[in-house]
Amino acid sequence: MNFPKTAIVILNWNGEKLLSRFLPSVVEYSQGEDVEIIVADNASTDNSIEFLRTNFPTVKILQLSENFGFAKGYNEALKQIQAEYYILLNSDVEVSTGWLDPIVDHLDKNEDVAVVQPKIMSWDQKDFFEYAGAAGGFIDKLGFPFCRGRILNVLEKDEGQYDDVANVFWASGACMAVKSSLFHKAGGFDADFWAHMEEIDLCWRLKNMGYKVQFTPYSKVFHLGGGTLSYDNPKKLFLNFRNSIWLLYKNLPGRKFYKVLIFRMFMDGVAAFKLLSELNFKGFASVPRAHFAFYRNFRVLKAKRIKLKKLAKPGWHDEILCKSIIWRFYIKKQKTYREVSEI
Repeated sequence: MNFPKTAIVILNWNGEKLLSRFLPSVVEYSQGEDVEIIVADNASTDNSIEFLRTNFPTVKILQLSENFGFAKGYNEALKQIQAEYYILLNSDVEVSTGWLDPIVDHLDKNEDVAVVQPKIMSWDQKDFFEYAGAAGGFIDKLGFPFCRGRILNVLEKDEGQYDDVANVFWASGACMAVKSSLFHKAGGFDADFWAHMEEIDLCWRLKNMGYKVQFTPYSKVFHLGGGTLSYDNPKKLFLNFRNSIWLLYKNLPGRKFYKVLIFRMFMDGVAAFKLLSELNFKGFASVPRAHFAFYRNFRVLKAKRIKLKKLAKPGWHDEILCKSIIWRFYIKKQKTYREVSEI
């Protein structure tokens, strides 16, 4: 039986409105004999399935038995999909003409590249980078993520400053292409993450295995962002704080994690009181909840760390900024990637 070379997989949960707005561009600009578009549905309770069957008969529907969240949802779906390359695409992403070929070509020509991310632009402001991915992701020495084109909450205008193929630390789950064999070899997403930072964790594991994560400027998509949870939502804040600590413990080498944890506890405390000053009381509570979740799950995380060390040795990578992005942003007033990355 023949399988498509590329499977574009969109994970959906109660996203009929987003599908009606964004799926038409995916269907229009992703045609090809070796391409299959699949919507994996996380047991939606809205009219998503009937909407797809009526309006998009060429799109394959994969119905999951329950709402598994982002990480496990994709894991369960991709177990059932056979293709050489997976392109994981959020339901709130609009693609543009010619977006697909540069991604596939890049994976074809580079054996040591496991993951590729296109340029992710804001759907609302088409000439600005988008929060979740921009021109490729990095983390600082304390595990805080940032991007070329986005430092914390400041977005840069795209003026061609990142129009180069580059090694990055992580690719955004909003639109990332990954070789299927390596996705499964690395163990897929960590299902316990549920959502948020699971793509950073996966990319870190792949890099520890010796593969590259890269950005290509020759493909461009437009992301609405905040389609499921707004950026200041307490649940999203909890997942981001918790998952950040989890991925540091799982992937950092040696005793470096415990040194980082002391600083992270302080920085997270500062963030908590900032949320309190904004009267975001549930957001404030999400920070200690996240730290308690680390201690409560320590044994499980330790077992994962030991297992990962057998697969590949945890390591430090050039794409980890050996500085604090928080210090550079708030104290040194550096708001662009080029500023914060200067030695």
